[in-house]
Amino acid sequence: MRVSAKARMNRLFTHGGCLDVAVDHGVCNEPSFMVGLEDMGAVVGQLIAAGPDAIQMAYGQADLLQSRPEKDKPALVMRIDMGNPYNDQRHRVMWSQLQNHDQPIIGALEMDAAAVVVNLFMLPDEPELFRQCVENISRVRADCSKYGIPLMIEPLVMLPNEVRGGYQVDGDADKIVTLVRLASEMGADIIKADPTEDPEDFYRVIEAARVPVLVRGGGKENLKAVLAKSAKLIAQGAKGMVYGRNVYQHDNPKAVVAALMAIIHDGASGEEAWDIYNRG
Repeated sequence: MRVSAKARMNRLFTHGGCLDVAVDHGVCNEPSFMVGLEDMGAVVGQLIAAGPDAIQMAYGQADLLQSRPEKDKPALVMRIDMGNPYNDQRHRVMWSQLQNHDQPIIGALEMDAAAVVVNLFMLPDEPELFRQCVENISRVRADCSKYGIPLMIEPLVMLPNEVRGGYQVDGDADKIVTLVRLASEMGADIIKADPTEDPEDFYRVIEAARVPVLVRGGGKENLKAVLAKSAKLIAQGAKGMVYGRNVYQHDNPKAVVAALMAIIHDGASGEEAWDIYNRG
């Protein structure tokens, strides 16, 4: 890894871990994801005050973070692809593409991002979507190596649309481990992985990755349960989380961030994190 890439990694993994709060949901073109993100300027200000390690954004909103003068503000993780698998209804044609195909990381360099993130979708009966993701990652990997910027790959194994309706994640450990291994083979510097259905199986994901693994949050859930599961996943070897709706859709995001940071950086248990949240 180039020195510049290591320097950027250090911005993310302060004291060995990272809480990356994702607010890049606008690229999904799904109305239900926008609840809580209507005023992006206010959201970013709130998150800077909360103090996670990073905020995940797309190019069009990244200036709201990078134009701020605070020296200790969170690092920027930039989403550089978009696709339609997240929508409530399955589309006739499924696709994923880079936002700037000719120069896919130019915006990340312009905005001084600490890392870029790209999806690796695995949907039933959608081989062309999978091929597009592999092509996207191959293209970005070359540019990341050239310019010294870490590549976060997001492997997503999804259930058939008819099983639960809309975009739903498959928590099967074997499927997640296999796709995470592929992300590792393709040269991921960081992997953003779904939790296994049984958190005790997550060590297998860590072994397959061989790079820092951040746990993907998904939809909003009961916060006490989220904190308990997060602590179990950290105990299995995860280096942190990439949580969005489980942070910004709560009434007190700052308290949620404090609780998650305690789990990641201080080894707090789920119960201890719950107490921190309630004190916030």
